Amino acid sequence: MSELLAQWPIVVALIATGVFAGILAGLFGVGGGIVIVPVLYFLLQGFGVSAESAMMIATATSLATIVPTSISSIRSHHAKGNVDVELLKYWAGFILLMAVVGSVFAHYIRGNALTLMFACIAILVSLNMLFRAGAPALAQQLPGKLGQAIMASTVGGLSVMIGIGGGTIGVPLLSAFNIRAHVAVGTAAVFGLLIALPGVLTLLVVGQTPTDAPIGTFGLVNLPAFLLIIPLTILFAPVGVKIGSKLDPKQLKRAFAIVLMLTGLRMFTQALGV
Repeated sequence: MSELLAQWPIVVALIATGVFAGILAGLFGVGGGIVIVPVLYFLLQGFGVSAESAMMIATATSLATIVPTSISSIRSHHAKGNVDVELLKYWAGFILLMAVVGSVFAHYIRGNALTLMFACIAILVSLNMLFRAGAPALAQQLPGKLGQAIMASTVGGLSVMIGIGGGTIGVPLLSAFNIRAHVAVGTAAVFGLLIALPGVLTLLVVGQTPTDAPIGTFGLVNLPAFLLIIPLTILFAPVGVKIGSKLDPKQLKRAFAIVLMLTGLRMFTQALGV
C-alpha cells in the first residue's frame, strides 16, 4: 500500500498529460504519439526512469492509447465516406506486416536510436507544417503498385517503431499525391489501428519490462498511463476545439510547429548526449 501511495506524483503527472494531450489534439488537430510520446518521454525521466527505458515505454504506451482512439475516429470518418476502402485493400497487408516487424525490431535496438528517429520525424513534421501548409500536391495520383507497397511499408514500419499513429506520416504522404484532405485523414485513421494493434500486442508479448520502469508496466506498456490518458484525452479534446475556435488557426498551427521543432531538437541532442 505504501508503495502505491508513493506513486501519487506520477498519477498526478499522468492526469496532467492526458489533459494536455487532449487540449492539444483539439487545438491543433493532431493527436496520438506525436504529442504523447515526447510528453511521456520527459515525464518518465523526471521520475527516475533512464532516457532509454523512458523512450521504449513511451513508444509502447502511446501505441496502446492509439487503439481505442483510432477505432472511434474510424467510425466517425467511415460514416462520412472519408475512408478510401480500395486503397486500404492493397495497403493493409503491407502496413500490418511491417507493424509487426517494426515492433520486434524496435524491441532489440537501443532506446536512444528510437529517440533519434522520433526527433527526426518531429522536426520533419514541424517543417512540413511551417512551409508546406496549403502547398500544391507533388503528384496528381499515387504511384504504381510497387511504389504504393513501399509507401505502405514505410508508414507501418516507421510509425510503429516510434509510437505514432497513421496520421503523422500517412496524411502528408497521401496529400502529397493529391488525395483529398478529409479522405487522407479518414484513411490514415485506419492506418493507425493497423499499426497500433499488432504493434502493442507484439510489445506486450516480447517486450521485457525495464528494471527502472514505474509500477504498473507490463512488457513495455504502462497500464496506469494508458488508463488515465485515454479518457482525459477524449474529455479535453473539445476544450481544445473551443479554444481554437477563438484564436487564429494559422498562428496556432505555426506555434505548435515551433514547439514540436524545439521538442524534436531537445530529444535529438539528449539522444546524442550533447
